[in-house]
Amino acid sequence: MRPKRWTFGRITRLLVLSAGAMIMLAPFIWGFSASLKPPAEIWSGSILLWPETFYGIENYTQALTRAPLWLFLINGVLVCIGILFFQVLFAVPCAYALSKTRFAGRTAIFAMVLIGLLIPIHVTAIPLYIAFANLGLLNTYTALIAPFAISVFGIFLFRQFFAAIPDELIAAARVDGFSEWTIVWRVVLPAAWPAVTAFAIFSVTSHWNDLFWPFIVIQSTELAPPPLGVLYFRRDESGVDFGPMMAATMIVTAPLVVAFLLAQRRFIDGITLSGLKG
Repeated sequence: MRPKRWTFGRITRLLVLSAGAMIMLAPFIWGFSASLKPPAEIWSGSILLWPETFYGIENYTQALTRAPLWLFLINGVLVCIGILFFQVLFAVPCAYALSKTRFAGRTAIFAMVLIGLLIPIHVTAIPLYIAFANLGLLNTYTALIAPFAISVFGIFLFRQFFAAIPDELIAAARVDGFSEWTIVWRVVLPAAWPAVTAFAIFSVTSHWNDLFWPFIVIQSTELAPPPLGVLYFRRDESGVDFGPMMAATMIVTAPLVVAFLLAQRRFIDGITLSGLKG
């Protein structure tokens, strides 16, 4: 195989992508640098990334001891897994029905799904809060999971992926006597793991980093997810203690980075294949 030539266009694309990557990584690099510095160096205005006085052990020790950070991480895992489970449970059959079955109103329902993509959680926050308050479900895992159990983005993504699955495969399963429900979970879903992985990364990233909704419905420290838990590093008398707060942020961010690196190939496959057929 002949090596690729370093043409002007290829070098330009590489420089542009590298510049974009550095811009995106700059906040994380600064945060990691701040997590290793003492307070005096953080506020000194210095642009040095490596601290003159290494203070990482103290900052990370405080991050793990000042607040129950491990409990926040466990809460985040439970909430994200719960949300992802129900999203896949509901989105996969809906996407299968919209892509592989024929019924009246299918196009209208899919149009409603697309409209649903335009509605953010902030629009429905007040009605949802009132509903959970009336049901006595505030400050519970249910309040964190239930509003996100149905994902219109998940329905859209899986529908696009399922549309690329050959109809002959579905017909063969029906000839073998499989019910539609069995086809969904035993034929279609195993073939859609790239799409499931891609959606899982989107879902977990979104809800792991969500501060808006937990800040509204959670008052107990024992139920706080990671973003809400990081707020406990604020001191009323001295403001934000940036060293331990940045250390806690790095610890909270690390699982997402590791998960994405492990699932990177399937993520790209899922996004690519989901756009093959409309």
